[in-house]
Amino acid sequence: MSRIAKALTTAEAHHQESRGMTSGPQPRFFELDFDVYVPGRWYLAEPTLPSGQEVEDIWTFTEGRHVDVREQLRIPLSRPGQPLDFDKTTVAGTPILSERCAAVFRALAPRDVQLLPIEVEGQRAPFFLLNVVRTVACIDDAACAEARRWTPEDGRPDLVGTYHVVAELRIDVSKVGEAHVFRPWGYCPPILVAGDIKDAWEREGLVGALFRDATAPRRA
Repeated sequence: MSRIAKALTTAEAHHQESRGMTSGPQPRFFELDFDVYVPGRWYLAEPTLPSGQEVEDIWTFTEGRHVDVREQLRIPLSRPGQPLDFDKTTVAGTPILSERCAAVFRALAPRDVQLLPIEVEGQRAPFFLLNVVRTVACIDDAACAEARRWTPEDGRPDLVGTYHVVAELRIDVSKVGEAHVFRPWGYCPPILVAGDIKDAWEREGLVGALFRDATAPRRA
């Protein structure tokens, strides 16, 4: 068994053990974002079809649902530079992963994500588009700095009950269940990952990600 496989197996065991605890430290979840301050970093444009035509809806991969993709997509560079293990496209924020990042998701969150093989301009190494397919209703409105939902008075009946604004996102971990990776229901831009995924990435020295703690304090 490889070093990374052993580390991921151990992380999974610790994660499952912590999920089963009724006392002691609660599991932690983190908002996964990209680091714009990596020196000399590249910037990624939106996915295109093999023909070079941009995909019809660039937001497709940010909605927390399974997507049927029948052609291998291509990611052009909007600015050349240092390749990153994790990044997002510059407009829609579609997540793009190296093989080493993808290995962590395969091991720890296979039911929560699609890993779609893609071609990144100028790269021979394999990369993947990360499509998070799970959403969880878990935002802790009171623990966030601000959480405002759409109301009937806002004139958008299709959005009533979902979130218009969320600042300093915090989630109620007791509502997460067995998910390791998900987008919060009603507010899909953020990607949330369990602490074992963060730990695995940091052990492997993967470049390009920022993690912000999104765990609300446990209530008595």
